[in-house]
Amino acid sequence: MHYEGMVIRPPSEANSILLQVTVGCSHNKCTFCGTYKGERFKIKPDEQIMTDIAYAAKQYTFARRLFICDGDALIVPQKRLVKILEEINRQLPWLERISVYANAKGIKMKSREELEQLRDLGLKLAYLGLESGDDETLKNINKGASSAHMIEMGRKIRSAGIQLSITVLLGVAGKNRSAVHAQETGRVLSAIDPEFVGALSLMLIPGTELHDDYEAGKFEMIGSTEMLRELRTMIEHTHMTNGLFHANHASNYLPIRAKLPEDKEKTLRLIDEALTGKIKLKPEFLRAL
Repeated sequence: MHYEGMVIRPPSEANSILLQVTVGCSHNKCTFCGTYKGERFKIKPDEQIMTDIAYAAKQYTFARRLFICDGDALIVPQKRLVKILEEINRQLPWLERISVYANAKGIKMKSREELEQLRDLGLKLAYLGLESGDDETLKNINKGASSAHMIEMGRKIRSAGIQLSITVLLGVAGKNRSAVHAQETGRVLSAIDPEFVGALSLMLIPGTELHDDYEAGKFEMIGSTEMLRELRTMIEHTHMTNGLFHANHASNYLPIRAKLPEDKEKTLRLIDEALTGKIKLKPEFLRAL
């Protein structure tokens, strides 16, 4: 397989074939993210992509899932993306799921009919980085989309029959807007009502704008207890009809896996026990991105 630069994938794609179709991220302006800094976004040549598909068909016959990398491969023009998916289907017909990172811009560029076409070709899951439902926080982190736009795009891709996994980021609003960030994120998650939510905890990365703001005293980082309170408020204000809320990423202090709405009260009690010291939190040295 031909890989360029930093290749990342969601934790749930650990056993998936990683097919790199794009390099970098077309937005690449979020203040907290250092993944693609200095990396110019591009779509890889079709010949190389097809070569990798053929290689995967021979070497990964045991795999049942394929993840299309990198940061927002959904932005690939429809004809090229259809061609890639058709070739995947032709050479790896045993796959049970194809998934992709998406952002609001990429979803907007696709019509409902185009998204349905991708679904019919096996694209079953998209990962969307919401980070926050608070408009001021979204502006501060340079996310490039408002909460209303995020809701519209989230509903759009779900209406096309593609499952949605939304990532939110604890601590990204800083100390002053922590409670607002938590409540507003719950509001947006409720409005989209995705199948999956993954909560990560902010870890400042040297070289990013947010880290620079922290060093300059412009951003006040919250601690583990405040992160837990933020998570509790977020879950309390999230009303999903049938979804999984995960907070078991390596960056989190307290691993949580809750089915909502059934497990909401039990999960809130678990967090309360952690806040009162009855449950130990993950030590700082064990946290990771």
